[in-house]
Amino acid sequence: MTPQDIAEKSAACMWADDPASQELGMKIETIEPGHAVMSMVVRKDMVNGHGICHGGFSFTLADSAFAFACNSYNLRVVGQHCQVTYLTPGKLGERLTATATEVSRTGRSGIYDVRVTGEDGRDVLIFRGHSRQVSGTHFDQNDE
Repeated sequence: MTPQDIAEKSAACMWADDPASQELGMKIETIEPGHAVMSMVVRKDMVNGHGICHGGFSFTLADSAFAFACNSYNLRVVGQHCQVTYLTPGKLGERLTATATEVSRTGRSGIYDVRVTGEDGRDVLIFRGHSRQVSGTHFDQNDE
């Protein structure tokens, strides 16, 4: 299998067991080794008392893109810690896009930057996630 094949199969395995991302209407736009792009439309049930996208939902989109990027090597990886900075609000009906990019991957640890943008290209939030590899794989590569 090529690294791209591994990334795609890892994403398919994760997606099949990810009702949180699915139920929020997220979509995987792009998956590559160490990289993922996901999108989500801000629904009425995602809007807070200020009439803007609740920060927890835009954070969840960033966190999901982070998860798919760092799990793209057929190794099970979890988030260890992250930092998020909210820059502008998401709007009702707007498609938000999260682009996760690997910054560093050494041993069992990784660092990934995620940029969530609005439809007009403005930055909604910036997220930096630290990952940690745990035991296991998403699929048996020997069966391929």
